[in-house]
Amino acid sequence: MTVRTRIAPSPTGDPHVGTAYMALFNWVFARSQGGQFILRIEDTDVARSTPESEALILDSLRWLDIQWDEGPDVGGPHGPYRQSARKHIYQAHARQLVEQGDAFHCFCSAERLDAMRTAQRAAGENSRYDGHCLALGEADVRARLAAGEPHVIRMKVPTDGVCAFEDALRGNIEIPWSQVDMQVLIKHDGFPTYHLAVVVDDHLMQITHILRGEEWINSVPKHKLLYAYFDWPMPVMCHLPLLRNPDQSKLSKRKNPTSVNYYRRIGILPEALLNYLGTMGWSMRDEREIFSPKEMADDFVLEKIHLGGPVFDLAKLSWLNAQYLRRLDGEAFMDRIAAWALNRENLARLVPLIQPRTEKLADILPQVDYLLGDRRPLAAADFAHPKLTPEQSAQILDHVSRELDAMRHWERDALFETCQALAGWMGLKIREFLFPLFIALSGRPVALPLFDSMVLLGPDLTRVRVREGLAALGVSGKQSKRLEKEYRAYQVARAGGANTASAEDA
Repeated sequence: MTVRTRIAPSPTGDPHVGTAYMALFNWVFARSQGGQFILRIEDTDVARSTPESEALILDSLRWLDIQWDEGPDVGGPHGPYRQSARKHIYQAHARQLVEQGDAFHCFCSAERLDAMRTAQRAAGENSRYDGHCLALGEADVRARLAAGEPHVIRMKVPTDGVCAFEDALRGNIEIPWSQVDMQVLIKHDGFPTYHLAVVVDDHLMQITHILRGEEWINSVPKHKLLYAYFDWPMPVMCHLPLLRNPDQSKLSKRKNPTSVNYYRRIGILPEALLNYLGTMGWSMRDEREIFSPKEMADDFVLEKIHLGGPVFDLAKLSWLNAQYLRRLDGEAFMDRIAAWALNRENLARLVPLIQPRTEKLADILPQVDYLLGDRRPLAAADFAHPKLTPEQSAQILDHVSRELDAMRHWERDALFETCQALAGWMGLKIREFLFPLFIALSGRPVALPLFDSMVLLGPDLTRVRVREGLAALGVSGKQSKRLEKEYRAYQVARAGGANTASAEDA
């Protein structure tokens, strides 16, 4: 048997270090067994998936030098490797389950499902589908389908007993069937849910070992049931510990930078980041901290992965990066600097901003220091402004931070329109509104044009600096909750305005 592993990211946001972590361990295990590593794009979330996000994910993995044997860009015998191009495959398998009696058409409305879940929660029960449409007769189902009534396809799930399965790291796990929902397999729009697509793809792509995060443990009963319904052998399951913040919470961008591109942008070397991710739940037998992926693969034993939640510590990563930097000779060090900040692509974006503002070359570095490197540490006093209270500055940074987290297209005009809309809602002139952002991003009240600076910094660094500005203002937990409530009010007002405009246009 040839060992085959995979990574299957969803192109719905920034390339996450958690994706790189899972990719590394899947690659290392496959190589340790002389096997193959596959990249698959799970893009069936049509509303959130974007080609830009997919490109960023692939680019970040290439930057880390994680190479895949099959994938959307390199092809392979088991393609297509994007789920959006495999819709017909999932629909055919869903129809097979319905014909076998292992799945059924569900016509329940969103209102009925909401009422059902509310009643279950009020009764202290697990929230799960109550099987209402299982009672429909065959003729009734055919008539509803012929009439074009909206529906989904759900899988049948036992109501009694437990689902027992083996995890390569955790041993035997049992989950009562009463905790497992009758999962939707095909949505109203004809696209599959994750649970059907992942099982079908893993089988058809001959995946032998599934290494994924521990948050998927509760999904195993649904997947095991599907493998049984299709009469397919189930791959070996291995659920890795999740990366953690220093406070042991799940790694999240609200507490820690999570994008691979953030670490790339601040000058972490790819080999250092990959080395650091390799220490997350793993130790070399000789206990050395510096090793390459190949050295890790040569030493790797799957069952030796540690289950304790590995803490992603930027200080430790910076220390490790320093070890790699100090190993470089002078020529290589200069090459890394040039590749990081002084490459022609970066300079080409800077020149239109700095050339009209430059009288002598010595003027350049003071203009762009915060764009090429970090800006100085911030304090609450930096945000003092004659027309803004500290509370208003905090509200600006909080609301902008939330808007930036949701932005899918990082463009100058979109950034300006976002800030302009917020300024209008807060009743502030745009110049006053932008002051805290200038401070957060550059460390000074006047710098190069703000929105051009945000584009140059990129989404990852911009978001982190805005959050650091908010932290410098010393926002309390109580104030943070109030800001969140105010932001929700802004969202409601904005949605109401959009609905009004739409009605007027009609």
